[in-house]
Amino acid sequence: MNTNQNPKHWQKKGNKDYQDKAYLEAEIAFKNAADEFRLTGDELTAAEMDNNRSVALLQACKPGEALQAVGESPDIFSKAGDRRRQALALGNQAAALDALKRFAEAINKYQQASDILKEIGETELRANVMQALSTIQLRQGQQLDALVTMHLGLQQAEHPNVKQRIIKKLLEIPFKIMNRS
Repeated sequence: MNTNQNPKHWQKKGNKDYQDKAYLEAEIAFKNAADEFRLTGDELTAAEMDNNRSVALLQACKPGEALQAVGESPDIFSKAGDRRRQALALGNQAAALDALKRFAEAINKYQQASDILKEIGETELRANVMQALSTIQLRQGQQLDALVTMHLGLQQAEHPNVKQRIIKKLLEIPFKIMNRS
């Protein structure tokens, strides 16, 4: 760890490296930031940096390390009552588990994240989680479950992006057919 810089320096460097698609450099900067935030007693921001590390490692195709980077952050956020960041951390765990082909565990984590996001009214984030969950279900041969999951996620999205609007429109077709039979 390089202690010559304050944690915000490392955080900014990690964000810039990530934007520049220098994922391994971003991971190192986020690790330094997490270590420095822990030294100052800011466990929540340290956990957030661990999550940023996880995302960078996933982008660098290192899912095992990404899963380790998330660590106990969902529990840290839960104990602090930060339900939004808890859900995001669970989503990061799920993404790493998905990349490791540990699909049952990934589905479980995505469902936990979805439940929390629904509870706190984060409809846009929930739509993204449901989309990821639907993708796993589709790969597992659970086509009907995947359709229902995607449909449920997109139904609540208040401001769907272009891709989500297209998928939402396409999903109306099978649901109309099923309702007629």
